[in-house]
Amino acid sequence: MKYQLKKETKPTLSTFGKYKAVASHNQTVETEQLIKEICANDSYSEGTVTAVIWKMAQVVNRHLRNGDKVRLKDFGMMKLEIESDKVDAPQDFKPRQHIKGVRLHFIPESTKGKPDLYKNIIFKKE
Repeated sequence: MKYQLKKETKPTLSTFGKYKAVASHNQTVETEQLIKEICANDSYSEGTVTAVIWKMAQVVNRHLRNGDKVRLKDFGMMKLEIESDKVDAPQDFKPRQHIKGVRLHFIPESTKGKPDLYKNIIFKKE
């Protein structure tokens, strides 16, 4: 995994002026590439894999929007989290005013508390 060192530029943070590692993302792997890679070593047709991915995306998205957590074996768990302003009392909370957004939270599958996704990562400075 490639990284760059970036200087913290927010003066309000206690780490202002210090350097931190930030992941470098050089490419985006699109669905079509994933489909080709899946089909390359197996006898699945691209049409079949495309249909399964498309249908899975629909079903997963529906469950997430309904507030469910979705766990994919050997991959991880996904859930949506709400970002909102804080208010002094429950009766002061107005969803349209105070909910600022929704974020996808992904928790990789892990064995004995260690995510398999993070195993054997080699860090290289870019």
